[in-house]
Amino acid sequence: MDRTEKREFVASLAAVFAETSMVIVTRNDGLTVADVTELRRRVRAAGATHKVAKNRLASLALAGTQFEGIKPLLKGPTALSWADEPVAVAKVLVEFAKTNDKLVLLGGSLGAQTLNVESIKALAELPSLDVLRAQLVGLISTPATRIAGVLQAPAGQLARVFGAYAKTGEAA
Repeated sequence: MDRTEKREFVASLAAVFAETSMVIVTRNDGLTVADVTELRRRVRAAGATHKVAKNRLASLALAGTQFEGIKPLLKGPTALSWADEPVAVAKVLVEFAKTNDKLVLLGGSLGAQTLNVESIKALAELPSLDVLRAQLVGLISTPATRIAGVLQAPAGQLARVFGAYAKTGEAA
């Protein structure tokens, strides 16, 4: 990379950091090309991005952003993963790290809040945004169905009472 390419890369990475809400730093020492390809495929499917960047260039891109707290993690062979939905990228990385011990979670940042490995694992256990939305809709619609059932119940009881009187009237 020459200087202009480095400047463009730092500028593009800084633009990404300005728009995203979550960044996770991983150490990818010893991952095979097939492993990295599979990881990137999974991360992309979750709506996130996984990129290996030179630590010095990533540090320059982090300057002045809300993610400056992760600069100390940028030592050795690291990669950055980011997404707008924090749970999705955390889930993918934690699941991949469980099956492949060469990917090590180092930490991350959710906005200005710096996260350690345990925090990222806890975040990965939360339901995704779509699941939370579905649960919320379920909670909102449940009272409405109960109200409809309660309102229909008296009418059904009246119909049964009238039906019973009609049968007793026919029998007499």
